[in-house]
Amino acid sequence: MKLTLVPGRVGAADLEALRAAGFDDEALTIAVQVIGYFNYINRIADGLGVDAEEWMRPGPEEWKARKGNDYGLESRA
Repeated sequence: MKLTLVPGRVGAADLEALRAAGFDDEALTIAVQVIGYFNYINRIADGLGVDAEEWMRPGPEEWKARKGNDYGLESRA
């Protein structure tokens, strides 16, 4: 979540915590690439006004209402 919402705050301590949890550098690289891709494609969809499919959760109105919020990230920094 931190990489998505506040990427400038990601640092060595974050990577070390993930390594301590068992992730190797290859897994970290893959994770960052997948997260980056989803962030990119979501911004493209938002920029083009693509509506979410009905099966997606949360619903489009709830998601739009929450956009721009920090999702309580300050307490998780």
